[in-house]
Amino acid sequence: MKGSAESVKGQMQSPEGMLVERTAGGDAEALAELYDRFSGMLLGLAIKILGDPSDAEDVLQEVFVQVWKQASRYQRSRSSVSTWLVLITRSRSIDRLRSRNVKLRTASDAKRENTRFHTSPEGLGNVLMEERHERLAQELADLPDQQRQALEMAYYQGMTQREIAEATGTPLGTVKTRTLLAMRKLRLALEGEIEDLL
Repeated sequence: MKGSAESVKGQMQSPEGMLVERTAGGDAEALAELYDRFSGMLLGLAIKILGDPSDAEDVLQEVFVQVWKQASRYQRSRSSVSTWLVLITRSRSIDRLRSRNVKLRTASDAKRENTRFHTSPEGLGNVLMEERHERLAQELADLPDQQRQALEMAYYQGMTQREIAEATGTPLGTVKTRTLLAMRKLRLALEGEIEDLL
């Protein structure tokens, strides 16, 4: 009986389980390690469901943001960490697939119904792009300094996450986490803005 109890205890303290527990406590390095261990597998699953690598990468970021926010909800007794992450990824991918299909149908219907009003698609596109750039600049300014710095170095200076880590003296996992969280904030803000503009 004692051996059985020790075995259960050992299972409860698996390396992955400990990483989730540390993540629930706000440890960004633990989240980065979970990302390193599982991102390849989860990205493959998302691509299989969505058929679009770009959408799949977005879903992967959403998954790890959800893990960051909800790690305390993970229950070892119900599933392994890998199963838990697969379920989150599958759910997020299906949600995105449904959303994408709805948006495509809505856009198609709107185009059919309002063709005569769209006399200058290029002009409309330019206005939307300008507004989006302004909103992006505003959202970037609102990010925490370290997250903004990571994004600016990556996208404006073309640096890899490893190069950013070396240049700033920051652990690579921390750079990955900052980038992930910053991209999620920007995506949520810009999606709302785009919906307002359309």
